[in-house]
Amino acid sequence: MSTSRPEQGDWSSPAELAQLQRAQLPRVLAQALRSPFYSARYEGREVPRSADDFAEVPLTTKQDLRDQYPFGMLAVPREELATYHESSGTAGEPTASYYTDGDWTDLAERFARKWVGIGPSDTFLVRTPYGLVITGHLAQAAGRLRGATVVPGDARSLATPLSRMVRVLGSLDVTLVWCNPTEIAMLAAAARAAGLRPERDFPHLRAFFTAAEPLTEVRRRRLSEVWGGIPLVEEYGSTETGTIAGQCPEGVLHLWADRAVFEVYDPATGRLSPTGRGQIVVTPLYRDAMPLLRYNLADEVEVSDAPCRCGWLLPTVRVLGRAGTAHPVGSSSVTQQQLEELVFSLPAEYEVLFWRARAERDAVVLEFEAPEAVRERAAKELGAAVDRELGVPHRITALPPGTLVPASALTAQRDILKARYLFAEGEDWDKAVMYA
Repeated sequence: MSTSRPEQGDWSSPAELAQLQRAQLPRVLAQALRSPFYSARYEGREVPRSADDFAEVPLTTKQDLRDQYPFGMLAVPREELATYHESSGTAGEPTASYYTDGDWTDLAERFARKWVGIGPSDTFLVRTPYGLVITGHLAQAAGRLRGATVVPGDARSLATPLSRMVRVLGSLDVTLVWCNPTEIAMLAAAARAAGLRPERDFPHLRAFFTAAEPLTEVRRRRLSEVWGGIPLVEEYGSTETGTIAGQCPEGVLHLWADRAVFEVYDPATGRLSPTGRGQIVVTPLYRDAMPLLRYNLADEVEVSDAPCRCGWLLPTVRVLGRAGTAHPVGSSSVTQQQLEELVFSLPAEYEVLFWRARAERDAVVLEFEAPEAVRERAAKELGAAVDRELGVPHRITALPPGTLVPASALTAQRDILKARYLFAEGEDWDKAVMYA
């Protein structure tokens, strides 16, 4: 397939962008038919070859990928593969994904499209998992592509507890961090536990890159405020597709429509359209190892082609599905997004970072951590906000810091990271062979 990939600014109108997509589709279709899955789908039938034929291509589903585990989607010889990955499996059985070196160049370029930039002067802490999923490898590849110094702070490794990451943030003058929104809060709490002030004691830090969780605007503002006002730059994607949307300076997510064809699927009617509300469908345009034709991510989105103030000539997307399902409470219902907006609308001086809630039949039970001096006041204010905005019965409790997130999670150091077999007298040899 062609390795000539467009960059932002290579087109001057939506019509030129559409033509760019159409020109690439015959290559995408031809490559897809090299895989066992797509070749079997069209056995004995007329195969799609042109951009016009693309309109008749059926959806590819997550179940298709599960059924083809592990290599039923493979369209190149195994010798050409660079990496193999699996999704986290949070929504069912995991799916396999694989990439060539050329695929990785496209993945890294898309991730690197951050409006704050990534460059040789940056020290880039990658604080997401590396194991099987793509997220840590994606950021590392983008950092290296742009010449940054990459610090692999795997969020699931025993070797990288929060306390160590706080030390790394300061001693290495880290400028960029890639992690989920909860990790941004955890790092702030760990910094405070170490006697530091996140808004003051990390002067080189200039941005967080974040994804993988619902992130309301009020939560984004609060986390930015905790870290002294630095931006949180959000993106959207998956292990199967890599990054498919990134945030502009106006805080809006734009689909990388020069690197993939995006459609909106209405399950009720079966209709596919370029804009509107429904499930996001993706066809990557520069993918050799595992081409995907009309892959339905099944995330609820709203896509628009209305101009954005940033000036980017790319469609915008609001990801709706990741805010969670509404849960019934009494005669009404609540969503995670609604509660999050109220929790993080409490004054910043209340220092609320961690909360949890359970929707019961007769009431919402909500707990959050707050310092003793403001605990009672914060609970009353949040209760009043729930009454005013949601009108559902509630039981709200403000808890001492360390209740939901134990202090040990913020300060612990791992004492054994490699297997050991010989111990001195008085040492605990029950840790022999163990890695933690």
